[in-house]
Amino acid sequence: MTIFTNVFISHSWSYSDHYEKLSEWIFDGVWNSNGTPLTFTNTSVPKDDPIHNAPLVRDLREAIYARIIASDVIVIPTGMYANYSKWIGEEIEGAAAFSKPILAVNPWGQQMKSTVVQNAAKETVGWTSESVVNGIWRLR
Repeated sequence: MTIFTNVFISHSWSYSDHYEKLSEWIFDGVWNSNGTPLTFTNTSVPKDDPIHNAPLVRDLREAIYARIIASDVIVIPTGMYANYSKWIGEEIEGAAAFSKPILAVNPWGQQMKSTVVQNAAKETVGWTSESVVNGIWRLR
């Protein structure tokens, strides 16, 4: 029996390296819990997705919320850019509105961390594949 978990990774396209690394760890890795295979499905907004072309802010918000609703866990890097990103703020609000737990991830070597993300998170983990996947597993 395989356990499936839907994961939404929040990101700012200006800082997409955090998203790319988290995505690689979570979705490209082979994971299990006590011998039970774990499969993680990416419910994030891909860079080439047409929802970025939504004609109205409301349409974009609704499209993001639909992805959050379909997710079991929301993963957000604690980079300082999150403090200034309108859409990461919207994602945090969506996670709260739909009772989705947030896993905050401290990027490697990050000296300053987003208090907005840390305050919204149910759990915070370090910048390793194991800590991220174990955090998702605990929150799902």
